Amino acid sequence: MKRKAVITVQGRDVAVISSNNEDYISLTDMIKAKDGDFFVSDWLRNRNTIEFWVFGKIYIILILIMANSP
Repeated sequence: MKRKAVITVQGRDVAVISSNNEDYISLTDMIKAKDGDFFVSDWLRNRNTIEFWVFGKIYIILILIMANSP
């Protein structure tokens, strides 16, 4: 079960999501508080970020193929 809460850190709201007795903080909220929305959009366009996502997707596909092969 997921539960969403908000904590205030140095006057900024940061979302906290609880799932399976684990708490996760929103890195996006933390970055917005530091550098604003521009930093988030800039990070999403960063070549290293895109390469990381592509590598992760390929890695997951390979794992699924290996898990389903005889």
